[in-house]
Amino acid sequence: MEIEGLFTALLFGAVIGGLGRLVIPGKQHISLLATILVGIAAALVGTAAATVLGVANTSGIDWIELALQVGLAGAGVTVLANRSKQKLPH
Repeated sequence: MEIEGLFTALLFGAVIGGLGRLVIPGKQHISLLATILVGIAAALVGTAAATVLGVANTSGIDWIELALQVGLAGAGVTVLANRSKQKLPH
């Protein structure tokens, strides 16, 4: 992977992960790195799903693809937040 591809993946991962955190109500106790990793994974899986559904590569902004990515990021953030909540001492 070239260096600009790495920076692009980190940037998109941060944006998608951040949007995923915004759509989930309440405070999530996960790190910024975890948010970025969830965002990168959600971006990749969301793009693959949009391609399979035939809604990727449309003219303009691919709103359905973006919605899939943010939804998947929200689900990933929720899973990680609930997992970390279970490990916290009461």
